[in-house]
Amino acid sequence: MTTAGGLRAQARLAGLLYLIVVAAGIFSLGYVPSQLNVAEDWPATISNILANESLFRLGIVAFLLKQVAFLLLPLALYRVLGDTNRAAAVAMVAFAVTSVPLALVALGHKLDALSLLTDPVIAKAVAPAQLQAMAAQALDAYGNGLVATRLFWGLWLLPFGWLVLKSARMPRLLGILLILGCLGYLVDVFGALLAPGYADSMIAKYVMLPASISEIGACLWLLLFGVRMPAPATLNEDMA
Repeated sequence: MTTAGGLRAQARLAGLLYLIVVAAGIFSLGYVPSQLNVAEDWPATISNILANESLFRLGIVAFLLKQVAFLLLPLALYRVLGDTNRAAAVAMVAFAVTSVPLALVALGHKLDALSLLTDPVIAKAVAPAQLQAMAAQALDAYGNGLVATRLFWGLWLLPFGWLVLKSARMPRLLGILLILGCLGYLVDVFGALLAPGYADSMIAKYVMLPASISEIGACLWLLLFGVRMPAPATLNEDMA
């Protein structure tokens, strides 16, 4: 049986991994695109990338760091919440881990774009206009690859949130928000695929808020407080 101190230590390790995921994700998926991407204008976007190559490369490094941490995070959470319900905990790990290879495949397209734009050997062999077109195609493929990845970024929140609710080791409000976060991801992914003009709708502007609030909240709770411990008798019954 895991001791209360041991469980809290594991929870704080999960919180540290979550902090890496959140910080690297905000930087690579939020800040860097906000500085470089110009909506519906590939030439301007590519010009920004070339003018800020170091930032573009840092975004790639942060994305890679996020994937490593996200591979370890669900395993750490399994040790904290897995005794609550093994099936839900396995689903949490499976959904989260599945997203990692999908994200890395998508990142490969971004690395292709970087090579096309910065490799002097390629620059000598291909006309500048064709290089930009190929780079734009690679960046577009990266974005398309993230669609499937985002699906699993959402799905893992459902069993995670349910485990938080059932275990009572973290605030139940976080569990509810994590489940709503899963629904928000699903709406965002399928809305973009099925509903023309979805990106400009009011729903698109706010649908991801529960996921953002719940994941940052879960990260901070785990890091600062660990987990709440039930009475010893209850803990023994749950682990039987």
